[in-house]
Amino acid sequence: MNVQERDSASEPSPKTIALRWSLVAPISVALGWTFSIWGVPAAWILGAIVSAGACALITGQDLPLAKGVHIFGRSIIAILASIPLITSSGRELLQYLVPGLVISFFTVAVGVIGGLLLSRSRREISPETGVLSMLAGGASVMPILARELGADFRYVALSQYLRLLVVSMTLPLVTHFFVPGGSDLGAPPPHWLEVFQLSEFGTSTNLWSLVVIFVIILCGEPLGRLLHFPAPAVLGPLLFTVLLSFILPQDLNLEPPTLFKIVAFMSIGWMCGGALNMTALKLFSKQLPATFLFIFALLAVCAGAAGLLTFWLDISFFEAYLATSPGALETVLALSSEGEAGPVVVTLQIIRLLAILTIAGFLPKILRIILGKGKTQ
Repeated sequence: MNVQERDSASEPSPKTIALRWSLVAPISVALGWTFSIWGVPAAWILGAIVSAGACALITGQDLPLAKGVHIFGRSIIAILASIPLITSSGRELLQYLVPGLVISFFTVAVGVIGGLLLSRSRREISPETGVLSMLAGGASVMPILARELGADFRYVALSQYLRLLVVSMTLPLVTHFFVPGGSDLGAPPPHWLEVFQLSEFGTSTNLWSLVVIFVIILCGEPLGRLLHFPAPAVLGPLLFTVLLSFILPQDLNLEPPTLFKIVAFMSIGWMCGGALNMTALKLFSKQLPATFLFIFALLAVCAGAAGLLTFWLDISFFEAYLATSPGALETVLALSSEGEAGPVVVTLQIIRLLAILTIAGFLPKILRIILGKGKTQ
């Protein structure tokens, strides 16, 4: 049986679903708020995963999420993913384009190799699931892409957030020894902002901003499907946001309000946690050693790439290590600000994020080429 098949054949009634959501939603908010105060990475997503997952396991039934919430959440995440591209200057992106693409290539190569090895070691894990779970960057988008591409988004979410947690915990410890001037970088990561929030943008979201955001939500996915994009629910709104930025006034703030972001992050957690079942949990427990092994191997590879980057761009190892960090972007930028790092950190992280999102969207075609070649040899 495929791990994505449901353990329970019976479907709960609409009244039962509404009752369960009346408990899950406030518990998700309470957990997300608590985790954010504690400085836990991806606090709102994890809070929603815990509450929805507990409900699914206790009842023995999946917790379905309304289609409108799905569309809203995916579109908001896509808008957040596009903001760094809109707000960065073209000169910065061009200056670090080649180094960023090289770093992206190494990161993607490690993810693809690790994911394919994982899928070959466990028949229950498809190549798409293995690779998406191992790609470093865009942790909030990967489960959505996994669902769009037919992969097991539950395992993808688990592995992505384990990596995010490990990287967030180790970054302050590692960079403390390399920060210029010996600055104190022992402060905990910022609380609730997710991995795509590259800086403290303004919060002056006016009526026109809200209108544009809702237009993107309504039109983004249909545009992606019209253009035959893979994962149109993510890449469609992302492209639409970038295109609108060229014709809209520059002072128009497209950053979604805080409440929108929280709902979007929780929708990802509800999607992943609400589909948990015992079959999936048994599979996950068997894969935890391999998952942690890959995470630490990825940290070692990125540290080696950072060493090469120091000679290439004539920057400090502190800046290079942050620029090549495999995820935990909010922690990276907090440490970068405290250590007075240059723009290379933000720019390389943006380039890699966009490259990984693009590659992940075309993953089925890429895997068919790789696996097809492998079979003919």
